[in-house]
This record gives sequence, C-alpha cells and structure tokens, in this order.
Amino acid sequence: MSVLLTEKAANEVKRLMESQDPKGRTFLRIGIMAGGCSGFSYSLGFDNQFDERVDSQSEQLGISLVMNKKYALYLDGTTLDFYEDSNRRGFTFDNPNMIRTCSCGH
Repeated sequence: MSVLLTEKAANEVKRLMESQDPKGRTFLRIGIMAGGCSGFSYSLGFDNQFDERVDSQSEQLGISLVMNKKYALYLDGTTLDFYEDSNRRGFTFDNPNMIRTCSCGH
C-alpha cells in the first residue's frame, strides 16, 4: 500500500475503534473524493467491506488499512499522521504528490 501510518495516527485509530465500538468494522478505509481547493479531499472511515479485485490492504502498527486500488497513484508516498495541540486536533495527510495546497486542510 502506498500510505504510511505513523505511530501517533495508529494509536488514535485504536482509541477511536475502542470508544466508538465500530461493530465488526475492522478496517480503516482511506480514500479521496473530488472537491477541495486542490482538486480532491481525503476520506477516512471504519469499514468491514473488502473486495480484493478493487481494494488493496496492508497491516501497519496493528491497524488494517484498506484503499481502492485506483487511488494508489494519487496517494503513493502519503503519510497519515495525527496532530494535536491547543489550537487544533485531527488526522493529517502529508502527500508528496500535491502540487499546491491551501490552509483549509482539505
């Protein structure tokens, strides 16, 4: 898989899975959607659906990541991290394929 999960992000995903009790949703699904200032925005969510014909899967730091194979070109080399300070908190995507970005975070 072309996305790297940091230890901070993995710990937050585990915490969310435990607190939200995703009821059998065993994967963290990563994706992109049309929209956002730079042409697309990222998506994250718990899922229990996996189709080996269209999805790729990897295990990282105890988290099973799933992504549609068609996103691999856009997400290759991306790092998923978790950021927390007194002003903001959330997951961040560091994508080396992005040519331009804005400050909105999408």
